[in-house]
Amino acid sequence: MAVLPIKPAPFFADKNRAFWYLQFAGWAGAMVLRAVSGIANGQQADFLLVVLVATITGYSASLVLAVIYRNLINRRPLVTWGVTGLVLIAMALICALIDAWVLTIYRQGSNTTLTGFALGTMYLNLTLLGAWSALYYAINYFLQVEEQADQLSRLENQATSAQLAMLRYQLNPHFLFNTLNSISTLVLLKQTEPANAMLSRLSSFLRYTLANEPTGRVTVAQEVETLKLYLDIEKMRFEDRLRAYFEIDDAAKEGLLPSLLLQPLVENAIKYAVTPQESGADINVIAQLVGPKLRITVSDTGPGLQNTDGANMVTEAGPAHSVDASTGVGLANIRDRLSQAYGEDHLFEARSSPKGGFSVIIEIPFEKREQRQLK
Repeated sequence: MAVLPIKPAPFFADKNRAFWYLQFAGWAGAMVLRAVSGIANGQQADFLLVVLVATITGYSASLVLAVIYRNLINRRPLVTWGVTGLVLIAMALICALIDAWVLTIYRQGSNTTLTGFALGTMYLNLTLLGAWSALYYAINYFLQVEEQADQLSRLENQATSAQLAMLRYQLNPHFLFNTLNSISTLVLLKQTEPANAMLSRLSSFLRYTLANEPTGRVTVAQEVETLKLYLDIEKMRFEDRLRAYFEIDDAAKEGLLPSLLLQPLVENAIKYAVTPQESGADINVIAQLVGPKLRITVSDTGPGLQNTDGANMVTEAGPAHSVDASTGVGLANIRDRLSQAYGEDHLFEARSSPKGGFSVIIEIPFEKREQRQLK
């Protein structure tokens, strides 16, 4: 039988409930300590009534202080601490007078006057209420800091989501521009059947991609299906010149990655490898697990980057090969999306060989949908 995971709520999730718990526990503890101390010093059992009255007095005084402190805590420090000191002394004096009056009744015939008892209990009441006040301010300031940290975290998450959405939305106009140009050309050439087929596949591609949240993540299997829809459209333009191959390990299929992450890589390969060569080019997409990482490689057999030293070139984002100058999106877009989604916990590497060919390697933490939902 499956057992549902229990997620205990934080103690201060309900501040009002936490206050009363601490209030009861604190004053009950103080009463027990005073009672034990009194009995240890030879007091009679009826002394417990004095302790009980003193505890009720202190408890009531702390409730009054809580109301006052609640209105002082967000004021200027000089006002907060100045008024707190005056109120604390006044409340401790009131409690001392009440305790002294009870003691005069309890110890009838004693030579100690009401003033003497009041002075004797003033220190204890000032210590208890002072400690209570310190805890009250400390806990509330801590909760305010935690709340501000949570708000800052939420704002950062919202900013990150907005950035990811912006980067993702850059891709649709870029892709649409190229595809609609191709359809327009087919229409001008009166090739209606290929134009209709391209429109139908474009519709399927957009329906598939727009179903996912811009900041959401999809499995490698879903991303590959999206790429195949995209390549079906591009193959109508390039026919046999565009040759795509996929090597997706079974273990990697369930790995999550940002949606539409790979489409710009394939689009770049088409533009810089397939288009300039009469024979076209091969495009290979490989996904595999490397330890705890999901590694995705997109490579082509195009001319690669032209460098003068004849050595292999490794760049963080291949400047000549990666970014479409007309739109400003491409590998730079992917690099930004990876930084937003994974921070420093990712690898993004572009490689070019003097013999031709260009490849991009991405490594991100391997994560399944079930694992992400539990976080």
